[in-house]
Amino acid sequence: MSVNIGINEANRQSVSVQLAKLLADEFVLYTKTRNAHWNVEGPDFHSMHLFFESQYNQLDEIMDSVAERIRTIGHYAPATLKSFLSLTHLTEYTENKNDSFGFIKELLADHESIIEFIRGNINSFANEFNDAGTSDYVTGLMETHEKLAWMLRAHLK
Repeated sequence: MSVNIGINEANRQSVSVQLAKLLADEFVLYTKTRNAHWNVEGPDFHSMHLFFESQYNQLDEIMDSVAERIRTIGHYAPATLKSFLSLTHLTEYTENKNDSFGFIKELLADHESIIEFIRGNINSFANEFNDAGTSDYVTGLMETHEKLAWMLRAHLK
């Protein structure tokens, strides 16, 4: 069945390509946050274990909503590790020890990378691709990442 939402197929395709990259970034960040939750060590273990858990729970919801946005505009969401690794702007590699400081620095950099990616697409979604819905959606998502980044940054002060 055709998708008749006031956005032509070429524009929906262009938006879905960018959303697929975003979904891949979210998945990699989610996995890295899970890694931090599972492997953090040190005197602040318990509080950081719980902190990372709260962050990955939020990222789990974000991943689902990005995938559903892709489906909403009539395309299929990537859903394999291979596709995520080929689409992501992030790296899964880490050189950090398993202390909270190292995990926080790396996760913060990834959130900031996602924020910049989203910010770079907000206007093109609305103006170039005639998709105000996705523009609005990613604006809210950017604000969520800004808050998650702030919470990470606060640990580094």
